[in-house]
Amino acid sequence: MTENLEEPGFKIIEKYEGFEVRKYVDTIQAQVASPTSKEVSSNIHFREIANYIFGNNHKTQSIAMTAPVQTWEEHGENFMAFTMPSKFNINSLPEPNNNRIKIMNVKGELVAVLKFSWFSGTTRTGKFIKKLQKLIKAKGLKQNGRPKLAVYDNPMTTLPFMRRNEIHLPIDR
Repeated sequence: MTENLEEPGFKIIEKYEGFEVRKYVDTIQAQVASPTSKEVSSNIHFREIANYIFGNNHKTQSIAMTAPVQTWEEHGENFMAFTMPSKFNINSLPEPNNNRIKIMNVKGELVAVLKFSWFSGTTRTGKFIKKLQKLIKAKGLKQNGRPKLAVYDNPMTTLPFMRRNEIHLPIDR
């Protein structure tokens, strides 16, 4: 995703050593989930949502790719989400042909963000989540939601040291 893709709008609220706090705007996402106990590759989730934006929907309409692709675990399920381009509203997006894809209004969050490059596998991502949790605690901030991995670059076309990844950790004001 090294091309110039639309990203959700945000405002930097505060910069700290090692992380920053951002306030994101409301967005619309195409999300898909599978039970955590199932061995479902993130590639399967990616393909399902990619098929939707490439025209596998009720209008056979292509929708532009955006960044980042977000993944997280919540309520015993693994989620993946693509943010829809800002020109759409919930009523102007085509209905997915795949009933596993849910189109959701997502309220903008206040999040602590830790940036990192290279690979974003489960073990490495887990270490960065723990690091960010320690950093926010040291600043007196309180986590109020599940951490999300935000991946901005295509792993097939971007060298590992150039990849842009982030941990997004919802926090209280």
